[in-house]
Amino acid sequence: MKLKTALLGAVASLAMASTAFAERGADGEVKLTFPQAVSIMNPYLSGGTKDIIASQFVVEPLAGLTPEGEIIPKLAAEIPTVENGGVSADMTSITWKLSPGLLWSDGTPVTAADAVFTYEYCTHPEGGCAQATKYEGVASVEAVDDATIKVTFDGPKPNPYTVFVGAQSPILQKAQFGACLGAAAPTCTDANNMPIGTGPFMVTGFTVNDTVSMAANPNFRDPAKPAFATATIKGGGDAEGSARAVMETGEFDYAWNTQIPPDSQAAMTAAGKGQFVVAFGTLVERLEMNMTDPSPDLPEGERSTLKHPHPILSDIKVRTALSKAIDRSILVEVGYGAGGQPTCNIIPAPEAWASDNPACLAQDMAGAMALLDEAGWTDTDGDGIRDKDGKKLSILYQTTVNPIRQDFQALIKDWWTELGVEVELKAIDPGVFFGGDAGSPDTFQKFYADVEMYANNSDNPDPETYLGQYQCKNVASPENQWQGEGINRFCDPVYDELHAKLSVTTDIAERQAIAKELNDMVTKNSMIVVPLVHRGTLSAHSNMLGGVDINAWDAELWNVADWFRVK
Repeated sequence: MKLKTALLGAVASLAMASTAFAERGADGEVKLTFPQAVSIMNPYLSGGTKDIIASQFVVEPLAGLTPEGEIIPKLAAEIPTVENGGVSADMTSITWKLSPGLLWSDGTPVTAADAVFTYEYCTHPEGGCAQATKYEGVASVEAVDDATIKVTFDGPKPNPYTVFVGAQSPILQKAQFGACLGAAAPTCTDANNMPIGTGPFMVTGFTVNDTVSMAANPNFRDPAKPAFATATIKGGGDAEGSARAVMETGEFDYAWNTQIPPDSQAAMTAAGKGQFVVAFGTLVERLEMNMTDPSPDLPEGERSTLKHPHPILSDIKVRTALSKAIDRSILVEVGYGAGGQPTCNIIPAPEAWASDNPACLAQDMAGAMALLDEAGWTDTDGDGIRDKDGKKLSILYQTTVNPIRQDFQALIKDWWTELGVEVELKAIDPGVFFGGDAGSPDTFQKFYADVEMYANNSDNPDPETYLGQYQCKNVASPENQWQGEGINRFCDPVYDELHAKLSVTTDIAERQAIAKELNDMVTKNSMIVVPLVHRGTLSAHSNMLGGVDINAWDAELWNVADWFRVK
């Protein structure tokens, strides 16, 4: 971590931004369009990127990361280190100091008690927290005084910048969320949709899976920011429509997640109204293989749970065969062009952390067919579909509504059909799929399908927290209100032990080696995750919107307070 460089860079960027505007709210309204509509403004109750990105307009962590992956203060006065005494010499604790004078948008002071409460909120045994891995290894969070927060770990923590760092781990206001602990968390609709925050904006109106209306926070710590008086996030539609609304019609200022083909990007750019921006981090489009049975014949509460192993995909030969049949180079050509590259890893970057794992890159249809034969799946009745013990090799394959994803579905279905697999496709509204509603059958966490496709990424160059999602304790289930991060229900005590070793290993080379081994355990060694494409984060903004600095770490819109209208 280049801390000194990060801090100096942050000072410089703030100085430059301040010359662009000098009065809060002077630039009117900024309008954003999200093809995946926002479902909730509390990131602790959603694993959906669109909800996390929207919420960071309002709620903030103690620290964040720059596009270069360097850590910078948000609510903290400075970044604690061993050198300045903020991190203990034995790496078992980190002590944060709040910036003086911080206020919530309702005018009340931010205190260390709010941080203590946030820890209790996410770790409550009766609740389900979508960001639980951020708090792993924490023994206690203590308010030393109103401005001092001490986080003590249950052992040496080589990377102490997990708790309260990044958009997935913001501070919640204790006064607002105090009655929302445990099982009560999802019932606090007003707090979840309109949280009181410290960010540059505050929520003034919220319609689930539709629109978020915001106004400049009158108590934001920089009196000159934000430049915009209001911000509106309109959700729904599709990625192409969102992109056109910025690049061609000029109706919106920013379109998030414009996942459209390269030729469409070129045609829209020619209109001259805006530009596409891309950032590469660790975002990987992948297939998740359900290790449990999603059959609707099972009782509700038992579908897609560890009580019932998957009748087909529990066999590694089947999972591996499905991976071998895919031509990832064609997927990249069709979907991303220069904006993607084939990958076999869930941790494709930084390079020092990425496993040497090229085996899946070449399509191997003959090898795939041989594996299915070995597994006992053959076409006994000549209908072109393999069967075994009277059961057809049939798969429900779901993803979100998106032109590239539907292209991927069609291609992969063709390859799997060639193998003798019967494939049913399903496309779900992305606002619902990523919404985290425990009552919906169509969320990616509920996983009422055999295979599902989406993109996911680590928000930190050190992937310890991200790799923690595959531990047994994080399996999504009714017990955690389907908020667990273990989407495919993978559970292996050996993996858990190795991840525990990573959490206490201080040598960077050894940490990288362990991370690669963990990556391999869920990819090439088990194929419970089938990586497809390492892709950039692609969005679009108007030429009249200044200050945009897209971030593949932390949250894409990390510096929205610095945005301004180009005069």
